[in-house]
Amino acid sequence: MKKSLYLLLGAVLALLPTGHDARTTPTKQTANQYERPAPLSDRPSLIIKRTAYITSYNKQNRTPNWVAWHLTKAHTYGNVQRTNEVFLEDTVAPTPRATTADYYNSRYDRGHMCPAGDNKWDAKAMHQTFLLTNICPQNHGLNKYEWNDVELLCRDWARRYGAIDVVCGPIYKKGAAPRYIGRNKVRVPDAFFKVVLCRQGTPKAIGFIFPNGTQKTQVKDAVCTVDEVERQTGIDFFPLLDDQIEARIEAKSDLKAW
Repeated sequence: MKKSLYLLLGAVLALLPTGHDARTTPTKQTANQYERPAPLSDRPSLIIKRTAYITSYNKQNRTPNWVAWHLTKAHTYGNVQRTNEVFLEDTVAPTPRATTADYYNSRYDRGHMCPAGDNKWDAKAMHQTFLLTNICPQNHGLNKYEWNDVELLCRDWARRYGAIDVVCGPIYKKGAAPRYIGRNKVRVPDAFFKVVLCRQGTPKAIGFIFPNGTQKTQVKDAVCTVDEVERQTGIDFFPLLDDQIEARIEAKSDLKAW
């Protein structure tokens, strides 16, 4: 998507309702502080802005299209704990929407997109990660192991480079029979993606795709280019980057370079 068109659409989105805790919509001038995907026109997308992240919520799937956040070195530290937090229905989302009851006896975890572990720096930020608009039905093994491993990697990278931009979310494969949980029919993802951008020094990016099943996929085997994630999701992840830089870094995926 051309930059001029993206900025125009971004200006229009800024006028739309965004729910609680609205923040200034990122623009070209604030791109050094926040990156987020280009607006989506091929699926429902309610933009909800929180203290630590932005989500594009899909009312048909009852899950996010994507969740994006800017993770700094300072945000990887803090004393706020998740001990007393509980998952909550998000009243910003239109009904029908996901509730905690939808996940009971579903055999799926309530998988964080923006992780609680990235938000120990602020109690409000931590609390908002438990809203169900930041959650997807996720295989328990994936949630506990590989997905957590990548979250830890991202915190390591934020400390190493000072800051990174992260976007993650579900993948629903075309042609696959949809699966749902609960009376509100929360759609179960076929896979999950995560893309990471580092703009410190020479910009670089990397992607990951994990199947949402019982099969175990090592982190190194989940590595892919951002271009591949864009192909599978139909999402343009880093539209504020210079076109030549975007084309170069989105075509590469080298875990060792991080």
